[in-house]
Amino acid sequence: MKLTIATRESRLALWQAEHVKALLEQQGHSVTLLGMTTKGDQILDRSLSKVGGKGLFVKELEVALEEGRADLAVHSLKDVPMELPEGFALACVMEREDPRDAFVSPKYANLSALPQGAVVGTSSLRRVALLRATRPDLKIEPLRGNLDTRLRKLDEGQYDAIVLAAAGLKRLGLENRIRSVFAPGEMLPAAGQGALGIEIRSDRQDVAVALAPLVHQGTWLRVAAERAVSRAMGGSCSMPLAAYATLDGATLLIQAAWGDPEGRVALVRADATVSVADLSAAEALGSQVAARLKEGVLRAGGSLDTEKH
Repeated sequence: MKLTIATRESRLALWQAEHVKALLEQQGHSVTLLGMTTKGDQILDRSLSKVGGKGLFVKELEVALEEGRADLAVHSLKDVPMELPEGFALACVMEREDPRDAFVSPKYANLSALPQGAVVGTSSLRRVALLRATRPDLKIEPLRGNLDTRLRKLDEGQYDAIVLAAAGLKRLGLENRIRSVFAPGEMLPAAGQGALGIEIRSDRQDVAVALAPLVHQGTWLRVAAERAVSRAMGGSCSMPLAAYATLDGATLLIQAAWGDPEGRVALVRADATVSVADLSAAEALGSQVAARLKEGVLRAGGSLDTEKH
């Protein structure tokens, strides 16, 4: 087939698109890239939760699919809204890179080494809530921009440390910037973190068939459960929510956490384990954990109204 991939033009997004391009070319397809700048790339002075959420990173790519200018779009799965617009489908989830968060600092080895009142950069409400639960003394400041921009701001001295997805740093060969990696128990990852998802128009069965060899079923089961937690919680980037699943044989364990970014309510956690054989079983487990998490949040006096964040 002749295939066109719609992609954002950040260095990481282009790496991801080139990675998919190479794999498809190995299958005998002819592949070109269509680079695009999205609203999420353009609006850097406000947090995503205040300007429309993570869908800002995918909308323009979906328009390219709809208009037939592209056949598929490659996304970091954690940037993909939990509900896709009508007429679109998630056709492929690829093998996951490291799903953990990375601690990056020119001066300090890890979170516990930071002095009291140190400035840490992140624009993820999930990371804000988890950092506050561990180190309420820190000053947490917003950090937007692509990976290179974030690292430049750190190097300029605007922050003592920043927290980034380990996957992006590893994909771009920047592992040497990682001072330490948070264990999932310390900093539970976001739903889909570290995984690539490929979106197509739902009527393009021919493209779905071409993508089938790239599917990693174990990763898809894990992220299906994680995304189900987020969907049931009304999850968006304005929801301070973590969801992370592991798979041991057929046994799926999912852990979720909700935190108040202001630190007024203690961190709430929930988990569940079940044997799964397909995506619907994984999603059912995610919904079950979300129900437990909601109960815990309300018992703790928290609010699930994302407008308040």
